Amino acid sequence: SYKLAGHLDIWYSHIMTDLPIYVFTGPSGAGKSTLLQMLLEKFPNSFGFSVSHTTRKPRPGERDGVDYHFTDRDSFLSEVFQRNFLEYAEFAGNFYGTSRLAVESVLNAGRICILDVEIQGVKSIHAIQPPLNAQYILIRPSSISELEKRLRGRGTETEETLSKRLARAREDITFSETEEGQKLFTKIIINDDLNTGYKELENFVLPAVKCTKCAL
Repeated sequence: SYKLAGHLDIWYSHIMTDLPIYVFTGPSGAGKSTLLQMLLEKFPNSFGFSVSHTTRKPRPGERDGVDYHFTDRDSFLSEVFQRNFLEYAEFAGNFYGTSRLAVESVLNAGRICILDVEIQGVKSIHAIQPPLNAQYILIRPSSISELEKRLRGRGTETEETLSKRLARAREDITFSETEEGQKLFTKIIINDDLNTGYKELENFVLPAVKCTKCAL
């Protein structure tokens, strides 16, 4: 099951900025993390990644504070109670959230902030008042069968979690094709070929990169 746990309704005025925030979402296995890593490596001084918090266990190779801030359930819920998350949600028994401080640190460093959130988090951030200077990008495969092939090839999923991820992906892709989804997302990238997907992403963000450099 996946549910929205809640979101902040107020964005603190001291970090209101002209720098855009790019909010990315997409099914696990769609290649989102790879595309974002390529973007960050090419433009290390223009973009900063807002590291999310999660209560799930690290996967092999994941680093605390780099890929995620790994935490326990009690600590996470304590942060929720203190209203320290812009958005947070629960998937397959684990919490995921974007902290206000993580976003602040990127923007205060003069960088364009990149968020990687679940689709319900996109809806939450989109609902924040006053509105953020944000763009919302969905990275998706062309089909569920292609996604299943990638997830099985990754070898990190049990049959149970694989089934949940595929069910969630079906819902997300279906939503993206609705009128509401079309209005919510600024850009939808079908990532079947990594080089093509990256070029489409780079072309989309390049105006903001050039604008940032002009302002420096």
